[in-house]
Amino acid sequence: MPQRASSSASSAPETAASCTLTRVTNVDVGEQAASLRRWDQVYEQLTPGPFVGTLHEVCFGAVQVFRETTSQSVHEAGGAWAGSRSLGLPLAMSGSALFRGQVVRPGMVMTLSGRDELEFYAPPGCDLLGVSVDEHALREHARCVEDRDIDRLFGGRTVLAPGAERLVAFRDTLLSVLDSLDANPVALRFEQAQRLLQDAILAAVVAVADGNDDAPGHSPALSRRHVVERARAYMDAHIDETMTMAGLCVALGVSRRTLQYSFHDVLGINPVRFLRALRLNGVRRDLRHPSTTSTVQDTAARWGFWHLGHFVTDYKHMFGELPSATLRRHAGARASSG
Repeated sequence: MPQRASSSASSAPETAASCTLTRVTNVDVGEQAASLRRWDQVYEQLTPGPFVGTLHEVCFGAVQVFRETTSQSVHEAGGAWAGSRSLGLPLAMSGSALFRGQVVRPGMVMTLSGRDELEFYAPPGCDLLGVSVDEHALREHARCVEDRDIDRLFGGRTVLAPGAERLVAFRDTLLSVLDSLDANPVALRFEQAQRLLQDAILAAVVAVADGNDDAPGHSPALSRRHVVERARAYMDAHIDETMTMAGLCVALGVSRRTLQYSFHDVLGINPVRFLRALRLNGVRRDLRHPSTTSTVQDTAARWGFWHLGHFVTDYKHMFGELPSATLRRHAGARASSG
């Protein structure tokens, strides 16, 4: 079960399987530096006056997403956890920042490997959205799913300047992870939800670093009809297992783009929507045959729906009723027959 922290007190080292949700408010700059898990940092307050800092963080498996605010100008030194790749996006700040010798303005993304030294001068009123991922997991996802090379994407750069569309998508993905898991922490108990979350975060990191999409006319190695047939067969055979788009790409040996173009040309539907429809039907089957302890929240998370609000909307759009209505009707029928 995810742990929710309410202070910056130190805790026992977490295992790879553990997951934590943290919300803290600090009035000491040193406590603020110690609040971020997995990082080794020293903060120095540079402008006078009372300090107030906040941290909202989710940490599980190979990923860490956080949002940090600091009221005063702060110098941050240290580093991220070994073997990681980190990205930071300023959401708000008064003036510009300085990251490893480079000026950072709104619309820019900072990036740091686990081998690099952190050197960040944050101006007063800095609101920073960040993500750290396991670099090996990122490398494999980029190679097997996105057909990208992270060494080429990052290329020793410390500041990225993605276009507005990519920047908004990156920001919205990370904010959605934080807000959704804060509202629905039970989702982190389920492997499917964790896998889908991790894939979404890794895909967001690759996308914000990549300025070169393949054109829709790119010819896949396999015929698109054959790709769709293989994908549908794999989905049908593994529907009761933990399945993600990234895993599907690896199993079929095709990139995400090839899969997208194939489904669009052959079925006129995005493969993500197709897989979501299969998972929605899986939830409905489980709600129609509930156990005595079944809940909508648990059933949705078991099928990988970590954003409860989006799930409820998608379910009602698909089936014309709320999932709670499905569960209530069939739970009542089971009780009366018993």
